[in-house]
Amino acid sequence: MKRFDLLFAVNMRAAFLCSQAALPHLKNGKNPHILNLSPPLNMDPKWFKNHLAYTMSKYGMSMCTLGMAEEFKSVGIAVNSLWPQTTIATSAIAVHFPKEIYAASRKPSIIADAAHEIITSNSREVTGQFFVDEDILRNRGITDFTPYALHPDLPLFTDLFL
Repeated sequence: MKRFDLLFAVNMRAAFLCSQAALPHLKNGKNPHILNLSPPLNMDPKWFKNHLAYTMSKYGMSMCTLGMAEEFKSVGIAVNSLWPQTTIATSAIAVHFPKEIYAASRKPSIIADAAHEIITSNSREVTGQFFVDEDILRNRGITDFTPYALHPDLPLFTDLFL
């Protein structure tokens, strides 16, 4: 239960709590955005079978995106989600996955670039959406993803939930 509680505290509870804490400041912003790192909702049982607690915690974040986007729309605060097409070379992947998956991952800079594209969008027009890093960048004119690969010679490893 400690691990379960940690997943929910770090993922769903944090997304909700941080959004609520930031709300008074966001209401005064010129182009305010909340961006959750959570996947598009997909009720395929395969995502629940082997990692139920993680899936529930991440999907809870995704539900925050949907609910808050609608709730905050009238004050112009955008709430969206971003998810990677492939695994990202983070310490979490390095620690919890085989080294082959880490090597077949992309650099975190792809998430930063995709996030930048989202949060510089008009907050009154772009809200309640689930973006995949590669898709948003492609839609903004980036077509060469080779520089993002940790090892461009290896095939990439598709992330969970996609």
